[in-house]
Amino acid sequence: MNLVGAALVVAAVLAGCADVPLEGASSPGTTPSHKPRPTAKPTAKPTPTPTPSATPTPKPSSTPTSKLPAAAPVLRSFPGRLPTGKPPLFVVVSFDGAGDLALWARWRAVAKQVNARMTFFLSGPYLYPGDHRTDYKPPYHQPGASDIGWGDAATVLGRTKVLREAIAEGHEIGTHANGHFCGKTGIGRWTTSQWTAELGAFDRMVRTGPTLAAGKTVEPPFDPSTVKGMRTPCLEGNRPAYRQAMVQRGMLYDASAPGYISWPKKQNGLWDFPLESVTLAGTSKKTLTMDYNLWFAQTQARKAPLAQAPALKAQVLATYRQALAKSRASGNPPLFLGNHFNRWNNSVYSDALTDFVKQTCTQPDVRCVSNMELASWLAKYGVPSGQNRPS
Repeated sequence: MNLVGAALVVAAVLAGCADVPLEGASSPGTTPSHKPRPTAKPTAKPTPTPTPSATPTPKPSSTPTSKLPAAAPVLRSFPGRLPTGKPPLFVVVSFDGAGDLALWARWRAVAKQVNARMTFFLSGPYLYPGDHRTDYKPPYHQPGASDIGWGDAATVLGRTKVLREAIAEGHEIGTHANGHFCGKTGIGRWTTSQWTAELGAFDRMVRTGPTLAAGKTVEPPFDPSTVKGMRTPCLEGNRPAYRQAMVQRGMLYDASAPGYISWPKKQNGLWDFPLESVTLAGTSKKTLTMDYNLWFAQTQARKAPLAQAPALKAQVLATYRQALAKSRASGNPPLFLGNHFNRWNNSVYSDALTDFVKQTCTQPDVRCVSNMELASWLAKYGVPSGQNRPS
């Protein structure tokens, strides 16, 4: 990695990731603790004091009553080489947070149209009722603190159902941790033991949240111990520290670090699946393959007039196409596209990604896969010889 390129990637992260707004639809009756502020750090707001339930809720069991689905299904296999002699061109689409039920329906439908599989990095509070939030005890924060919203009974149960359905369709569930604490007082100072506790809290939210929301026993949507990958909030965190916790847990990949369009390699015992540095089409600006970073590169994360939406969408689509062409010219290394469940900037980024997926995933050399499907292919065939340098 050359110094100039590294500086550009770091600048992209600082500009576009330090201020990530709420990632899922906020829960009715709860107040999101931060909103998009493109030029300043988000300021935490107090969350409402929960009202205790009038009826006692059952104590959920930490042990599932029957075998739960695995969070990272690998139901397909792919050849080591195409008839062209090249490896498949893997396009990996992933989403952080994964809370909004309407957008769950949208992306599952898009994937079904083109036989794609996607990865959804779930935030724990989206599966946990807000009136039990103080069960969560994050490092350096008060019990129940979170910079994203918690669930209510209806949304928790709705998400439980949709997670089961998505896994049955072959999609992967990863973790986006829990409280989404970014910046100077965020996850950057957490130790391995604190990350171990954070991942344990995610497990408990998945296992017990649906039952607490329903007031009766409800099976979790998946076995959280089978989660194989994470993307950290705002792409932050001490990588050796949290990766050690991931390795100890048996996880296989980290999708948090910035990088380049190149074949992945292992770092700290995990596959490093990066958000890649690309050039915003028609400019010399460097950004990452993350929707929020593209928004920041285009308009400093400010909403543009609706009349500009077609041009902004076309620029994002052209940026994706340029990145795909760069991969093809470099031996087909994977293209990683990171996203949120969002309608930012008149839905420019969701709409551009939808078009790209529909146009790209049916191309003969392309395979639109989950992170875990890619990890499985790499475990079988390895990194193509001589192809792990940045393009």
